[in-house]
Amino acid sequence: GFVVFGEVMSFFSKPNLEDELFNLKFSAKQLARESKKAEKEMDKEKAKVKKAMQEGKTEIAQIHASNAIMHKETAINMLKMSSRVDAVAAKLGASIKMQKVTGSLAQVTKTMGKVLKTMDLGKIQREMDKFEKAFEDTDVMASTVMGTMDSSTSMATPQSEID
Repeated sequence: GFVVFGEVMSFFSKPNLEDELFNLKFSAKQLARESKKAEKEMDKEKAKVKKAMQEGKTEIAQIHASNAIMHKETAINMLKMSSRVDAVAAKLGASIKMQKVTGSLAQVTKTMGKVLKTMDLGKIQREMDKFEKAFEDTDVMASTVMGTMDSSTSMATPQSEID
């Protein structure tokens, strides 16, 4: 069963984007774990098929083979969903970072306007330094976001290109 941590947290406070990001990452890991469990169940069913075949019980072997196939499909589907949720989490994480950078740039710009009106060269120099630092941070953040987006969209690459 899936228990979403955010549902418990939202009882206490309104969830923010970081909470949603946590929930997505948590869900992706849960789905990956469920995939592994399904693989283990598939292996158990395969062993039962082998045993039933050795004992000459073909009808029972067919039932176990059918169960093994079902568990294999479940494992694959869980892994695919985990990958998709992980990609969404990466995109949301990148978006959160860009949102923070945008907020800090807006703050620096607002402060810069006030300082320019004072015509105090020392204050203007300090604010210009902050402004330049904010733009450097934006460039670093933008390249990080683009790298994240590129890696997360590679998960959406068509199977034919992967093969």
